[in-house]
Amino acid sequence: MFRGVAQLSMDGKGRLAIPTKYRDALLAQGDGRLVVTADPSRCLLLYTLPEWEPIYDQLMKLPSFDDRVRGLQRLIGGYADDVEMDSQGRILIGPALREFASLTRAVTLVGQGRKFEIWDGGRWSEQSARVSGFPGGGMPPGLEGFSL
Repeated sequence: MFRGVAQLSMDGKGRLAIPTKYRDALLAQGDGRLVVTADPSRCLLLYTLPEWEPIYDQLMKLPSFDDRVRGLQRLIGGYADDVEMDSQGRILIGPALREFASLTRAVTLVGQGRKFEIWDGGRWSEQSARVSGFPGGGMPPGLEGFSL
């Protein structure tokens, strides 16, 4: 279970060091074999390979005659990139994915249970500010009765 927010620095080659507290779990769950892909909210998603495979299979089984589904298949499946953690716990984010998510040197890694989101640091700050309150004051559908 991946939790927490980590502020990281990506080097000029697109290498990103995974925080030490997550490395053992990533190695245990997928031998360091990971998949990075695009998310419609313009961040990246990072999965262990075993977590990714059923998601990909399910996505590709959806009916591609619907343009919205086909677009999602192109985005998520098309951008999917197999990566491996190196001996220093780094992964390489390819140029196309860096461009898609507008990643700069300052990157935010956000634990989301069985996956991570990878955000440009500035865009993460904007995203966090946006969800600190709900426009119009109402709760989104499905959150009625939810409490912390």
